[in-house]
Amino acid sequence: MPPAELQVQIFGTKKNAETRKALRFFAERRVKTHFVDLQERAAALGELRRFAQKFGVEKLIDRESKRFAELGLRTALYGEERWLTILADEPLLLRQPLARLQHKLTIGMQDTTWKEWLG
Repeated sequence: MPPAELQVQIFGTKKNAETRKALRFFAERRVKTHFVDLQERAAALGELRRFAQKFGVEKLIDRESKRFAELGLRTALYGEERWLTILADEPLLLRQPLARLQHKLTIGMQDTTWKEWLG
């Protein structure tokens, strides 16, 4: 499939360096991206569930984020569904960027995997 037909969906925030790198990665390769700014619109629960099914909820949580500390979640022991609800409500707790090409998913900066996506 030529890159012109591809569209990668990227979830993140403009302030996040890894998200900016991901957007630049695809732009440099002339791949269309659909950027979802999590500060303007939270990721849908169903979308988060897709990533959680592949990687596990734990991989979605950015335990180093300032927001994680602010909310005092260091000792929180929640089930997966509760975490997904929290992540949908508090997108700054998500590890960024989340990228999706059709059924292929990545969390964080994964340029090696993205190069494979693009063939």
